[in-house]
Amino acid sequence: MTSTDRLLAFAAMSFLLIVIPGPSVLFVVGRALAQGRRAALVTVVGNTLGSYVLVAGVALGVGTVVERSVVVFTALKLIGAAYLVHLGVKAVRERGALRAAFAGEGPAHSTARTLWEGFAVGATNPKTIVFYAAVLPQFVDRGAGHVIGQMLLLGLVFNAIALAMDSAWGLAASAARTWFARSPRRLATVGGAGGVTMIGLGLTVAVTGHRE
Repeated sequence: MTSTDRLLAFAAMSFLLIVIPGPSVLFVVGRALAQGRRAALVTVVGNTLGSYVLVAGVALGVGTVVERSVVVFTALKLIGAAYLVHLGVKAVRERGALRAAFAGEGPAHSTARTLWEGFAVGATNPKTIVFYAAVLPQFVDRGAGHVIGQMLLLGLVFNAIALAMDSAWGLAASAARTWFARSPRRLATVGGAGGVTMIGLGLTVAVTGHRE
């Protein structure tokens, strides 16, 4: 299996990637601002599950196909980008309902739905796809055997770090949202800001990545 030195080196590189806010972090922050702490944390869990599906795909060879095929990569990227824009537009439209949510009125967001939305974003994150396909395999000791097992273990390390850091971002953003809740106007503004963040993120994802 993977040596301790390789695991530590991979953990260090994973931390450097994760600490720089990317699509997952920005989505969690946007969700925290728009819907609060619970939704942010559920989103983090869904995001992590989606990300680990990518690890499994890389371990089984699917990641290589996605990374090397411009058409497949672009299609996956645009699907994720369109979904982010859709969620952002929805958050902007519903910004006026946030006050009712704080007062315990209005419909509650489904945990399963929030989890799914986080999963979809995590599974279509171009930044993570490229990292798993291009970087993760470099830390596998093929001479030690159990290549798939090593990849799954490395992916588990990456996702454990991401889970902790994304949760911290979500908690921080939801704390800021609580201050905004003291004023209906502030609350509507922050709800709109969360939606705009997701829209901007979707557009950014759509125009970045492979250009070959």
